[in-house]
Amino acid sequence: MKQEIVVQNLKCGGCAVTIRKGLSEIEGVENVQVEVESSTITLDAEVDKTTEIHEKLSKMGYPASDDPNSILKQAKSFVSCAVGRMTDDEKE
Repeated sequence: MKQEIVVQNLKCGGCAVTIRKGLSEIEGVENVQVEVESSTITLDAEVDKTTEIHEKLSKMGYPASDDPNSILKQAKSFVSCAVGRMTDDEKE
């Protein structure tokens, strides 16, 4: 089942790396693609994993566009972004 989610706090490629890695850890979620410019995530899930996906995104600091966005979630997104950048740099 293909899903498309628009998220908040998505700023750069570091965020995208963190989101791809985090969502790929969910069993049954595959082909995670992140479009930074539109803040859109597209993925395939074997079954309806919407709740689990939204919870994971929120915990990483990237709540869905229709979910509340607190200062704490914004701060978490900055940390997730930094971790994603460091992880991406290690590949190079």
